[in-house]
Amino acid sequence: MTLFGTAGIRGPVADTVTPSLALAVGQAAGSPGDSFVVGRDGRETGPALAAALEAGLESAGSNVERVGQVPTPALAFTSQGRRGVMVTASHNPPADNGIKLFVDGVEYDREAEKAIESVVETPDLAPWDEWGKPRRGDVLERYRQAVVDYVRERFPAEDDRPLAGLSVAVDCGNGVGALATPQVLDVLGADVVAINATVDGHFPARESKPTAETLTDFSAFLAEGSFHLGLAHDGDADRLVVLNGDGEVVHEDTILAVVAAHYAETSDAGDPVVVTTPNASARIDERVREAGGRVERIRLGSLHEGIARVEAAAAGDGTAGDTEVVFAAEPWKHIHTASGGWIDGVTSAAVVGALTLEAGSLEALREPVSERPYRKVSVDCPESAKGPAMATLESTLPAAFEDATVDTDYGVRLEFPDASWLLVRPSGTEPYVRLYAESDDVDALVSDARDVIESAVADHR
Repeated sequence: MTLFGTAGIRGPVADTVTPSLALAVGQAAGSPGDSFVVGRDGRETGPALAAALEAGLESAGSNVERVGQVPTPALAFTSQGRRGVMVTASHNPPADNGIKLFVDGVEYDREAEKAIESVVETPDLAPWDEWGKPRRGDVLERYRQAVVDYVRERFPAEDDRPLAGLSVAVDCGNGVGALATPQVLDVLGADVVAINATVDGHFPARESKPTAETLTDFSAFLAEGSFHLGLAHDGDADRLVVLNGDGEVVHEDTILAVVAAHYAETSDAGDPVVVTTPNASARIDERVREAGGRVERIRLGSLHEGIARVEAAAAGDGTAGDTEVVFAAEPWKHIHTASGGWIDGVTSAAVVGALTLEAGSLEALREPVSERPYRKVSVDCPESAKGPAMATLESTLPAAFEDATVDTDYGVRLEFPDASWLLVRPSGTEPYVRLYAESDDVDALVSDARDVIESAVADHR
């Protein structure tokens, strides 16, 4: 049985993420003597699914701490030294929910997920007198203080208020980010206005996924006010979108490049490494290289595995004392490795705020980044043709663009001497092959690449 996608288990509660599935996953994940912490976002179905998970974990012999409504990064934070389960569908619609598992602050890797999939239909229960025990816990204050302490240490200020003078609006989107981000920014000294800050699992203010299209009201609010920047979360606050004071959404790869360059240039490591994904822009490579670091890429949804791979390689070749993963990110989702091994939109909000204040403005912070035109295109491709078409494209795309360097680890990625690039990869959930491209002449690059892709798909229909 295949349950896990790129970000845990996720789907409609009517027929996919049901209480019976949550019970079975809890029974498959738990074992005698293990300690789990269980949290949930603000969705209406969260309490029932969390209860089912807890029952499964306890009947497998695990002790459970229930922490209620929390942002996903807070759940990850409190899973350090034990295991954790977050009931969340992140940015999905309100009728969906999901299950994400952590161990020692890090998401389960693919092998751990496969282990659960292999036994979820036939789990073993602990003997009746060895079932685990529940207790209630509270993590929010400890998590918020940990974020505050981290930002204060990275951006020292005489009064411990490194965001003093920063005016910021936060659109919490009726998600659980409302329980952490405004409070953290306020303690750090920012002048904070929070909107849509009532947790509501119906997401009445806007869709849970923050995009330029769903943030139009927030954009207008920013444009009518006087803010240095705007910040917007998804339903569980692992994702952060950044807007300027005029209400314009800043490209996710620009924010990634800015934060990655900060970590690379302030690192004491001789070999600072930033881990990102194949669809991320070459602007990240440019800024990290200028800051004295390098970039490694890993498939979408596997940043934690990318970090582990770099660390294992360094240990293997004897450079572990010199090589350090200083930051890991995919668009809008950041891991601040010095703080912890989890994706953390709350910490990102504070770090971006501090960098903005340090630079004088968001525009000044963006200025060194080369922002070339970007396109994402979906090419129709039946499921049966995806594998053969991608195999063909591994040779036909490089042949069509002879001046490019080629990487075929996660799709086909071509990089050009002028820092333009394109990536072709199969969709994991829909009948498409995805094309991502960035170039000063992006329309021509997309047109030429699309011709090659459509030809490969046609040959294997």
